Amino acid sequence: MFTGDRSGDWLYGALHAAGFANQTNSDHRDDGLRLDDCYITAAVHCAPPDNKPALSEFKRCRSYLVQELKLFGDIKVVIVLGKIAFDAFLTAYQEKGGALPKPRPKFGTRRCGRSGRRTAVNLLVSLRSQQNTFTGKLTRPMFQDIFDQAKAALSE
Repeated sequence: MFTGDRSGDWLYGALHAAGFANQTNSDHRDDGLRLDDCYITAAVHCAPPDNKPALSEFKRCRSYLVQELKLFGDIKVVIVLGKIAFDAFLTAYQEKGGALPKPRPKFGTRRCGRSGRRTAVNLLVSLRSQQNTFTGKLTRPMFQDIFDQAKAALSE
């Protein structure tokens, strides 16, 4: 996921700086990247036309995300990159039996909070698109802070 593209440059650099990856980049499948205490997934597991998944694709792929969440059991920290990932995670988390706080969390960059009582998970949110990085709405220090918060939350 994100291997060999600009989003990956930001992502793997931040993961490395926070201690979740052994190198700052991922250019291809066999480039030696190893992740530690980290798993990367997506709400939609295919590359749709124009990189814009349809609602039907989210629904069709949700069972995979729900199953991944079940396999991991109690997750301490989740970082969602973008509004689409935020909405998909909350829906899948609830579908797997996780309790969400009321009112349901709203999307907002750098919001950190615990979702649910049964399986409390720290939910960290960041913008993701290149438009946000090109315009300065999302800077590398802001992005890095999300991963540093995740690392700190894991040691709580």
